[in-house]
Amino acid sequence: MARNIRVEKITQTPIEKQEIEIVERKGVGHPDSMADGFAEAVSRALCNEYIKKCGTVLHHNTDQVEVVAGRSCPQYKGGELISPIYVLLVGRATKEFEGIKIPTDTTAVRAAKQYLKNTLPDIDSEHDIIIDCKLGVGSTDLQSVFKRGKAPMANDTSFGVGHAPFSEVEQIVYNSERQMVLNFKKKLPAIGTDIKVMGMRKNDKITLTVACAMIDKHVDDQDHYFLIKEELRNKICDLAAEYTEREVEVFVNTGDDEKSGSVYLTVTGTSAEMGDDGSVGRGNRCNGLITPNRPMSMEATSGKNPINHVGKLYNLLSNQIAKDIAENVSGIEDVYIRILSQIGKPIDQPLIASAQVIPEDGANMKVIKSESEAIIDKWLGDITKITEMTTRGELDTF
Repeated sequence: MARNIRVEKITQTPIEKQEIEIVERKGVGHPDSMADGFAEAVSRALCNEYIKKCGTVLHHNTDQVEVVAGRSCPQYKGGELISPIYVLLVGRATKEFEGIKIPTDTTAVRAAKQYLKNTLPDIDSEHDIIIDCKLGVGSTDLQSVFKRGKAPMANDTSFGVGHAPFSEVEQIVYNSERQMVLNFKKKLPAIGTDIKVMGMRKNDKITLTVACAMIDKHVDDQDHYFLIKEELRNKICDLAAEYTEREVEVFVNTGDDEKSGSVYLTVTGTSAEMGDDGSVGRGNRCNGLITPNRPMSMEATSGKNPINHVGKLYNLLSNQIAKDIAENVSGIEDVYIRILSQIGKPIDQPLIASAQVIPEDGANMKVIKSESEAIIDKWLGDITKITEMTTRGELDTF
C-alpha cells in the first residue's frame, strides 16, 4: 500500500540567512529537564522489565512526573539543604498480564534513582531528594495495539515535527551545555547541572546568555566565584569558535550583583533545591533544543510509550528522517518534516508524511523529491526501529 508522502519546495529564507535567530537549551539539571529525564528513564526501565517478564513491551505512559522544589541555604565552601527536593512519578502502567505480576512501582523508583546517580551526581540520593511513585493501572485491553507482526495502531491523532541540519547557533547552544556537564565540569567542579543556554544571532553576531548554577562547596568566596565565571566564559567562547567564524559574545549569570553579593550559588547544582519546580514537556523538544525560528510540536515525548504513542514516535522519527535527508540528499539548505497520524490507523501509514525543502540555488528539485521520498518511505517501513532505539536508550527525548 502506497504511503501518503509529499515532498515540496518552499520559498522562505534559510535559517542561516535570517536576520534574527533565537535558540534555547535547558540543561539536564534544570527542573523541567529533571522531570523529562526521570519520566524517560522510568519508561525505558518498564520496557525492559516487560520484555524480561512477558516477552514484549506492555502498555504504559509515565509522562506525568512532577519535580517539587525544596529549600536550601547555600554558602561559600558549603551550605545545606533545609528541605529535600520531592519527585512524584505519575502515569499509567500495566501491572499484571496473563497472570504475571509485574513490579512496576519498584522498577520505576529503581530507575529514577539510577538516573539520578548517572546524571545528577551532585544530588545526594539519600538526603537531598525524595522519590515517590504513584503509577496507576494501565488497561490490558490496549495490548492488542502492541502486537508485533504488523505495525501497531496509533493511539491518538497527533503530529511530529523535525528539522535539519542544525544551524551554527543550534550547534553552539546544544554543545555548550553538553560540554559544560560532560567536560568542563572535570576542571571546574563548581559547575552545576542546572544550566540554561540562550543563543541569539543578529546578522553575523552571536550572543550567548548562560545561566549556570554554581555548587557552593567548590567556591571559596566571592572573588573565587567570579574567577570561575570568567574561566567558564572563556571555555564557552573557545567552544563556540569550533562551530562558527561569526563574532561570539558570551555572558554568564547576568543576574549576579557583585556589590550586594547576590550570586547564583546552590548546594546541589540545581535550582530545584530552592523555589523552581519542574514538569515533563515544558523544556527542550526531543532534538534537545527550543527553537522559535523553526516549526515545533508542543507534545511532550519523555515517558510516553515507544510502541504506539505517536506523540513520541513521530517526533523522534521526524528528526531522524530530517537528519537522514540533510546528510544524504544533495542541494538542500533546510528540510522540515511533519508526520500526522490518525487514531486507530497503522503507525507506518500516516495520514500525511510531509517534507518541506528549501533547496540551494540551482539544485535539482526532481532529484531531491525522489531521494527524499525514498528516505521517508524507508523509515516508515521500518518504524519499529524507533521503538527499539528508544528502548535501548539510543535516542534522547530532551
